Amino acid sequence: MTRIADSALAQIFLDARTQNGFLDRPVSDALLHEVYDIAKMGATSMNCQPMRVVFLRTPEAKRRLAPALTPGNLDKTMAAPVTAIIARDTQFFEFMPEIWHKPEARDTFAGNPPMAQATAQRNATLQGAYLMIAARALGLDCGPMSGFDIARVNAEFFPDGRWQADFLCNLGYGDPSKLFGRQPRHDFDRACRLL
Repeated sequence: MTRIADSALAQIFLDARTQNGFLDRPVSDALLHEVYDIAKMGATSMNCQPMRVVFLRTPEAKRRLAPALTPGNLDKTMAAPVTAIIARDTQFFEFMPEIWHKPEARDTFAGNPPMAQATAQRNATLQGAYLMIAARALGLDCGPMSGFDIARVNAEFFPDGRWQADFLCNLGYGDPSKLFGRQPRHDFDRACRLL
């Protein structure tokens, strides 16, 4: 492995911002496929891959989401070209015989619901972060959000209960005029320990 270019680091992390508004510029389905195809390559424990994504691309789909949004997230979400519901498959382990070299891993999770739930939540959220990194790497901007009624989203989009929402992420091409000022980040000495 070699270090990636500083320009790539800037695009993905250093200059990237949480977007609060988007330009009226569409995002193609082909680009969403490419974003997922990159994100799916990120590591998960035992290759469990519990993330599931619903890309809301139409006004009709966005209207279904609208009642679950907090007031501060409503307008920007309705205006975003795409809103991704990042969810987890609570029965992800059903696919373990296909995606893990030890098929008996399925039974390990099936027989331990608390472990399966924790694994699904942790790894789906991790995969959601990979999705954002992939989107930024391909030139999209992201607006992740947790300001919504999860129970309402689950009832509307996942009524059978198998998939469960984790967070939302607006995707598109950001409007720089809608950005907030850059907020401080913790420094190494506050956030890290070297042992």
